[in-house]
Amino acid sequence: MQNYQKFHPNRTDGSWTGEEVAGMLSLRGAEMEALLVRGAAVRDGAVGEGVYLRGLIEYSNVCRKDCLYCGIRRSNDRTARYTLTEAEVLECARTAWEAGYGSVVIQGGENQLPEHVRTIERLVREIGSLSGGELGITLSLGEQSAEVYRRWFEAGAHRYLLRIETSDRDLYGRIHPADATHSYDTRLRALGDLRDAGYQVGTGVMIGLPGQTVEMLARDLLFMRAADIDMCGMGPYVESAATPLARDAGAEIPPLRWRYDMALKMVAALRILMPDINIAATTALQAIEPGGRARALKAGANVIMPNLTPHRYRGDYFLYDNKPLAMDSALPEEHIRYGERGDSRRFIRRSERG
Repeated sequence: MQNYQKFHPNRTDGSWTGEEVAGMLSLRGAEMEALLVRGAAVRDGAVGEGVYLRGLIEYSNVCRKDCLYCGIRRSNDRTARYTLTEAEVLECARTAWEAGYGSVVIQGGENQLPEHVRTIERLVREIGSLSGGELGITLSLGEQSAEVYRRWFEAGAHRYLLRIETSDRDLYGRIHPADATHSYDTRLRALGDLRDAGYQVGTGVMIGLPGQTVEMLARDLLFMRAADIDMCGMGPYVESAATPLARDAGAEIPPLRWRYDMALKMVAALRILMPDINIAATTALQAIEPGGRARALKAGANVIMPNLTPHRYRGDYFLYDNKPLAMDSALPEEHIRYGERGDSRRFIRRSERG
């Protein structure tokens, strides 16, 4: 796999050291605020101050994985399972297109069944058709084979988000069960397969996991820089009471305020390290504090994802507790780039270099 090493966390790239990045993440008070201001200034200089819209379609909460932190994990029998119909997905996409959104995101639990693969392939083609090719399409549907990634890309998907969750191999093992469906190396290979297929590749991490240190988070940022990612979606770890991690970690979980502040610093620091990528202001921030997504935009993020999932399903796509079901009214309307797909500047420049 020619791109496997591009996603290996031990690879170093550039002049930043882990100690320097950890120093940024350790700032507090006025120095932290200055870091966030710097993150926004770097964004404005590299990609502009505008915000791209990605209409979020939470396609299904059926998942074959049993991740120890996730509210829709396979073993959670308290979750009512659902999968949107194709008509419902297309109606969401039409709503996004008619509202001037540049893109949609189809997100769901991991499913590798052949019918699921065919359905997503068909939906991607139909979304392209109904929007005249105007809507960008991001997928976030977990680990798949290289062939499946290629099929979905050829159908018209442009971006794929596959979060590493943590680049620390040992911590990855502690937050996932030790079975055949969970493998750190498989996740790395999948990221490489996505790059090979031609996607704009996104990843991200949870911030404030039990046992996670500032030094680990600094290495996460350097991992993403070494991987030369095109976009990032990362946010604070928020517990789901129905999961083993929330039940067993106890006092190891950092306070919510620490997680919230650290997530904002991670956004700003990543923007400084990678000025020309797309960075999402994630919903998990809003679960901790109202206005969290707007705050991330002021730290260097440039993507928001309004939830277009039909309301009757939203309560069943609960990855974590207190997940907000509506958008933040404080988002800066005047800076939203309606009708723009918002492809990653980093991806465009890499493509131009050949």
